[in-house]
Amino acid sequence: MSCLYVFRLLICCVWSVLFFGNSSVSLAQAHVAGKRQFVVGGDRNYPPYEFIDEHGKAAGFFVDLTRAIGEATGVEMQFLLLDWARLHEALMDGAVDALQRIPSSKKWLRDAELSPPAAIIGHAVFARDGTPEITSLEDLIGKKVIIHPGGSIHDILNGLGLDKELLFSDTPTNGLRQLASGTGDYAIVALLPGLSTIAKEKLDNLRVVIRNVTSQGYSYAARRGEESTLAVFNEGLALVKLSGKYQEIRHKWFGVMDNQDISWRTALRYASFVLVPLLLLLGGITLWSRSLKRLVEQRTRSLSQALEELRQNQQQLVQADKMAALGVLVSGVAHEINNPNGLILLNIPTLRQVNDEAMRILEEVHADKGDFAIGGSSYLRMREHLPRILDSMEESARRIKRIVGDLKDFSRINSPAEQEDVDLNEVLAKSLRLLETSVREATEHFSVHYAKGLPTIKGNSHRLEHVMVNLILNACQALRGPQESIAVSTDYDALSDVVVLSVQDNGVGITSEDMARLTDPFFTTKRASGGTGLGLSVSTGIVKEHGGSLQFTSMPGQGTTARCIIPVRQDTV
Repeated sequence: MSCLYVFRLLICCVWSVLFFGNSSVSLAQAHVAGKRQFVVGGDRNYPPYEFIDEHGKAAGFFVDLTRAIGEATGVEMQFLLLDWARLHEALMDGAVDALQRIPSSKKWLRDAELSPPAAIIGHAVFARDGTPEITSLEDLIGKKVIIHPGGSIHDILNGLGLDKELLFSDTPTNGLRQLASGTGDYAIVALLPGLSTIAKEKLDNLRVVIRNVTSQGYSYAARRGEESTLAVFNEGLALVKLSGKYQEIRHKWFGVMDNQDISWRTALRYASFVLVPLLLLLGGITLWSRSLKRLVEQRTRSLSQALEELRQNQQQLVQADKMAALGVLVSGVAHEINNPNGLILLNIPTLRQVNDEAMRILEEVHADKGDFAIGGSSYLRMREHLPRILDSMEESARRIKRIVGDLKDFSRINSPAEQEDVDLNEVLAKSLRLLETSVREATEHFSVHYAKGLPTIKGNSHRLEHVMVNLILNACQALRGPQESIAVSTDYDALSDVVVLSVQDNGVGITSEDMARLTDPFFTTKRASGGTGLGLSVSTGIVKEHGGSLQFTSMPGQGTTARCIIPVRQDTV
């Protein structure tokens, strides 16, 4: 079982306890009302959560869970599984006392009382073979998307402004059938029911493009005003979880997460399939290695230098691979931050409009009754502060968007051969936005000067950004305290036709012995704190690719100046 599922289950338990602590309706009150039998409605075709089996009986994870709740509370549970589209009407008309597996969507929150989530169900995006890959819900803009209406997925897509692109199906199964037949571009369905439908209906032209686009909690629902009915399910669910029965039911329906014991005979049989070929292979390798040993010994001395160079190159490749992986991770995290931040930016104009309209009403109240309390403050004070609060929210969200964009640009992998017109001032500004926190923690005296009229150079902005980040971080790490300073500037030397980036600090400085090895691969004075010694070596290589050079001057105890010099016109890059 994944850690994420355990965390979600813990949240559900805490919610249940909090709910019971505040609820005025107890299980005892339900029993006093004399209700010892409930009819529970559900979806007839949503395996493995709820469905009608080959014998015509109600089955599935939620069916077993509801039965266990009935056993724990002494209430007999009967089931009426219908088409999903009929469940709302069945609850409102009294054909059923409660519903199982209900999403926390606007529709259900408006018309029914919901329990804390009884299960978390992950939803996936499905597509036909040959359909372009996507990575997020935002990629669905402009595409036709098939969904089951009335659920939380419907609410989420409406919130992203995708309501015009939506196609509706009465069941998830029909939605996948429509997609397979050529209707729409994508379909969003719960993962397990979707995979079950593809296997059962043999929809071989469908595949999963996003495996867990969102996870939603599903609850029990009762009619408005029938808190006593819902209290039976709330308390029963808590008892089932505390007794361990919940885990048994989950293992029954999602047994792939269970650990299964196997007999020693079976283990030995499977091990033999691996060990016998492995022993034969090892025997062959041993004979082969002995025949090569003499040849290797003869060439060891002549290859020692080449092997050392290879070791260093391998370490550089490992470090480069780590940086590439880190770039992918940063890009993914930045993308995940963009989704909720985009919703904030999308909703702030609505909040402004609501505030403006509310203020007109509140002004009338103020004119009639004078100042009054609102939101823990006086109306007059809140009238002044609320627009500023909305402004700061929008500015903060836009700042997050800019930082995320800079992170994605910084993590993008580019070929050294990709050349463009580069403005060194723009590259420096983007680097400083990425390093804002590091610089603020390192010094209270930071200054930057951008030269006016700086000519552009031919080069790769992302690789030059790597150089600037490295030089500024080195300056931050060289300071002994926040009272010491860092000064960064750009300049243009018209006589030499070069642009110059200078990073000056008054930190610890560099000794003459270390200065001679400063750009050597794997040389570092910060090995204990995780330094690899590749930063300046890689930076030097990047600057040389642009036809330039890195120059350092330093006095121990007085500070260091690093100058990145790049020609404006380069014959070869």
